[in-house]
Amino acid sequence: KLATLNVDVKEQQQQLTENEILLKTEQQYWQLISLQEKQKTLEKYELLLGGIRKQVDDAFKAGLIIKNDVLKVQIKQSELEANKNKLLNGKKLATMQFCQTIGIPYDSTLVLQEVIDISQSPYQYYTDNQNALTQRTEYQLLEKSVEATQLQTKMKTGDYMPTVAVGLAGYHINMLEKGVNNYTNGLAYVSVSIPISDWWGGSYAIKEQKIKQRIAENTFEDTKGLLNLQMEKAWTDVNETWKQIAIMQETALQAEENLKVSQTGYESGVVTLSDLLEAQALVTETADKLTEAQTQYKLAVTTYLQVTGRK
Repeated sequence: KLATLNVDVKEQQQQLTENEILLKTEQQYWQLISLQEKQKTLEKYELLLGGIRKQVDDAFKAGLIIKNDVLKVQIKQSELEANKNKLLNGKKLATMQFCQTIGIPYDSTLVLQEVIDISQSPYQYYTDNQNALTQRTEYQLLEKSVEATQLQTKMKTGDYMPTVAVGLAGYHINMLEKGVNNYTNGLAYVSVSIPISDWWGGSYAIKEQKIKQRIAENTFEDTKGLLNLQMEKAWTDVNETWKQIAIMQETALQAEENLKVSQTGYESGVVTLSDLLEAQALVTETADKLTEAQTQYKLAVTTYLQVTGRK
């Protein structure tokens, strides 16, 4: 029974490792998606800044603004170029890591085709913790651990119990002489062995094993509480990231509207160049935060599904 149990444990440990690798892969996947979306946002900002640069260059040539305004745009472009290089390097490393994880050769042209779908609300993924608990591989491993210590206690007790041996022996003689009968005889025996000399030490060995069994049972009960806490934390993360998406969507809309007003004001001469550049930077910043919120939500959902025994 213990050997069969060990086979089950090894299979569940393999499943646990597989779950960890799947979650790691999912994390790397959404990290790469996030970097791709941020690259798109940065390229859009680069176009906006390029348009502003053309406007200030023309205005400076016409004598409408001072050199200082041109330098402000140049500084922003330099900052943008530095951030772009940093993002591209990070994306390259993330792509290399992702390719290694899924077991394919690195391809610098790899692009993940993914539309971040956030149409499903958290409640479509919800499940009761108590129902999900028994589906957890960790829970099943703990159950096996308790069962193993129970079997070991029985084995340890059996080592110091009296043993009974039953035997049977027999023989048959075939007489070849005529007129002489063949005959058969047999012997049955029973022996009892009582381990008197080792019983004193054996009682302490059994007691020690029972303590180990109790420790395994206590660990099981304690870990059940921790697994419940983990599932509750995962569910909280799903709800928090979902709410964060709504907040950042509203913030992004406000930033876009602020940029339009600033652009119109700048062209009319009532808004400074610094304010316009700040409005453009704010649009980029809020767009990046929205992307992060969306990818974090997808990852939180994946984590929640896994810690509730689903894939």
